[in-house]
Amino acid sequence: MNLVERCHLAGLRLAIAESLTGGQVCAAIVDFPGASRVFLGGVISYQDAIKVQMLGVNQSLIQQQGAVDPEVVAQMAHGVRQRLSQKASESFEKTIGLATTGVAGPESIGLRLPGTVYIGLSSELGEKVFAFHFDGDRSEVRARATEAAIAALGDEIQLVSGL
Repeated sequence: MNLVERCHLAGLRLAIAESLTGGQVCAAIVDFPGASRVFLGGVISYQDAIKVQMLGVNQSLIQQQGAVDPEVVAQMAHGVRQRLSQKASESFEKTIGLATTGVAGPESIGLRLPGTVYIGLSSELGEKVFAFHFDGDRSEVRARATEAAIAALGDEIQLVSGL
C-alpha cells in the first residue's frame, strides 16, 4: 500500500513546504493515484520572505541562523501544516506537514556545505527534523533529498496511523 492509500485509510492530509527541492516532493506525491484525496497542497518557499510571510517562520531566526537550519525547517513544516489545514477547512491534528531546506551547491551558504539537507515533519506527534549530507551535483542532491523526504513522510504516516 503506498503512502497516499495509507493516508486516505487513516483520514490523514498532507501539506508540503519546499525550498531546496523546489516542488519535487509535491510532484512525487501527485504521482500517486488518488493524491487529490489527501494532498492539500504545497508552498515553494525559495525566498526567505515567503518562509516568514506565508509559513510563519520567525524572521529573527532566519537572520541569526540562516534559512538552512533545523529550527527553520521545523517551523516551515508546522507553518504549512497549520495554514493549509486551516485554509482547506481540514483538521490540524489529522494533517502532516513536511518541509525541506538545504544547500544544493555548488557554493556553500554561510557555514552550510553543499549537500547539507534538513527535512522537517509536523504531525500530532510534534515536530521532528532529520539532517542529511548528500554528495553530488545540484540535481543529485535535490533528487536524494526528495527521496529522503518521501521516505520520512512514509515513516511518519506509519507512526501516526499504524498503517
